[in-house]
Amino acid sequence: MSLSSGFTQLDAGPAPPPPLIGALLRVPWETVRQRMLAGLHDRGFTDLVAAHVDIWRHPGPENQRPSELAAKTRMTKQALNYLLGQLEELGYLTRETDSDDQRSKRIRLTPRGHAATTAIYEIVQEVEEDWEQQLGPRKFDQLRRLLAQLYAITTPTNDAA
Repeated sequence: MSLSSGFTQLDAGPAPPPPLIGALLRVPWETVRQRMLAGLHDRGFTDLVAAHVDIWRHPGPENQRPSELAAKTRMTKQALNYLLGQLEELGYLTRETDSDDQRSKRIRLTPRGHAATTAIYEIVQEVEEDWEQQLGPRKFDQLRRLLAQLYAITTPTNDAA
């Protein structure tokens, strides 16, 4: 008697369609984000969690108003301010009164925040070097140029407001 039966054989059915552009962009981004967090931990920034990494999204938090950063990171102001409060307690940033508008605050990175910024930049450069090695310089340059074009056409401008 055979140990296998019809119940143990999977009917895979038709193959799923290839991933759409969202997945093709999301999966590499998730890889970058995971490597950023692991690299930060390796460099001694073990108090940072994944949600904190989003605060350093390009161009970074330095001199931003929390409301501007919330819009750029697509977070609610409440969620962003919660994370900013955590980062302030951990010594990565301060929120100071805006000299142009006393009702507003500006984010200022501390030396520890600048060190994390430098580490993130180095980590992402390592990811790019790895991908360039895997894809080859010509294909990686093409990927970078195409992504730069997509970035340009999908980044809101002040004129659109």
